[in-house]
Amino acid sequence: MIVAFEQLFLWFVGYSVVGWIYESSLVSITSRRWVNRGFLNGPLCPIYGVGAVLAVLLLSGIANPAVVFVAAAGGASVLEYVTSWGMEQLFHARWWDYSRRRFNIQGRVCLLGAVVFGAAGVLIVKVAQPLVAAMTSVIPPAALHTVCIVCAVALAADVVVTIRGMAGFEENLDRLKAVIQEYASKAGESLPVWEEPTITRRMRAWSESSQEAFTRLRDAATGVLSAQQRRMIGAFPRLTSTTSSAYDSLIETVRHLIDRDGGDAADGDNR
Repeated sequence: MIVAFEQLFLWFVGYSVVGWIYESSLVSITSRRWVNRGFLNGPLCPIYGVGAVLAVLLLSGIANPAVVFVAAAGGASVLEYVTSWGMEQLFHARWWDYSRRRFNIQGRVCLLGAVVFGAAGVLIVKVAQPLVAAMTSVIPPAALHTVCIVCAVALAADVVVTIRGMAGFEENLDRLKAVIQEYASKAGESLPVWEEPTITRRMRAWSESSQEAFTRLRDAATGVLSAQQRRMIGAFPRLTSTTSSAYDSLIETVRHLIDRDGGDAADGDNR
């Protein structure tokens, strides 16, 4: 019984790593810079691990690939929707948004995503899992026990560090807003109302007006936001606040600073 549970946990970890590789590669290619995609700091996207293990447990006995596809697409979409809703309630932020895609449900899930998940479900159940099960079945119990303990401890530590790093996110955004207003006042700038959509473009133009302005904004973001919070902003291009549009303006400004800082660093490395 313990061995079977440990094998399930190891499958979860493995598929979480594969999901992280897929997500990080996709976002890095579109962003043209390396992005550690995922809520946790380590190389895992747990939602993929949970979805894959549930597919293995619930769909392995189904012979028809078409039925597996439909069930995996539907199940994964439900899991993604619930995860999106839960993280929104916990952190007052929307981490991804499919509103621009056709056939979406409240921006949390979309038809294209369901199709991808359905195809992945068939691939996992019919192709990958038999190989994975065969490999994990030959691991000696003592080694399996040790590996699972190490992975469980590392995962628990990562969860704690991540949640602590995200604590006070909105309060830090308020602090950043105050710092930016102070800098703008000293520079003789007038910022429009924070709730207006033009504020994002205004602050971006201000940061690009001079190296000094950019450095001040970057230092303000670095000094106020934790490393975890800055990483989240850079890793989730659709990250928005569910509390205030003013926070969205700040998040977009910080993302611009991160992208520009990364580009400047890359240029420096090439010289």
